[in-house]
Amino acid sequence: MKYFIMITHFIKNWDEKGLNSKRRVRTSTGHDKIGVMEINPRLYDSEPMVRCRLHQCRAACCLYGVWVDLKQFEDILAHADLISPFMRPGYADPQTWFNGEVDDDPFSPSKKVRHSSVIGNDHHYGGTECVFLRSDHKCALQVSADANQLHSWRFKPFYCILHPLDLDEQGRITLDETDLMLDEPGSCLRPANMLIPLAETFETELVHFLGAEKQKRILEEARMRLKLK
Repeated sequence: MKYFIMITHFIKNWDEKGLNSKRRVRTSTGHDKIGVMEINPRLYDSEPMVRCRLHQCRAACCLYGVWVDLKQFEDILAHADLISPFMRPGYADPQTWFNGEVDDDPFSPSKKVRHSSVIGNDHHYGGTECVFLRSDHKCALQVSADANQLHSWRFKPFYCILHPLDLDEQGRITLDETDLMLDEPGSCLRPANMLIPLAETFETELVHFLGAEKQKRILEEARMRLKLK
């Protein structure tokens, strides 16, 4: 799909209590669609798949870097003092975090996105990795948020949170076909010995993007359909 690994969009919602850090963090931008997003009917399916573990995949999905909405790009730079201490050696300077590539994205708030820097690494899946990926396979944006007592996804780009879920051409949350997901060596999903509702596998993401009540209704419907199989 067009947006499969294109990691851009609005910023993840976060708990208001997460603002109680060493200094008040400016409210983020670009989460205007959070809570009102829709799903593709695909999300009612159940599949023999489970999530991978970080020690297994070693953040293989970070090989292409991340597209970031221009508003979030500015927001990340505005909080560079919180993020820089957790960057990989040699990349504490925020001027090294993004290249000059700008593209259109119909689903991002500003409709424009900017790409993070991509670094060569023969030891990482695909031979490249996002500048924000650390040697412990964790994202510096997320690590910095945790360290500053913010929501873990405070600075994390939308598609990073969404992955391996995707958006269809209508902007609805969906997932690629099971065979394609399991055949990909760097996939974030692994085979399971039983059918599991996708709404259960991706509970955390769907609760965030849709709200707890909506996710619960989708999961109940998915479980009902599974019983009828």
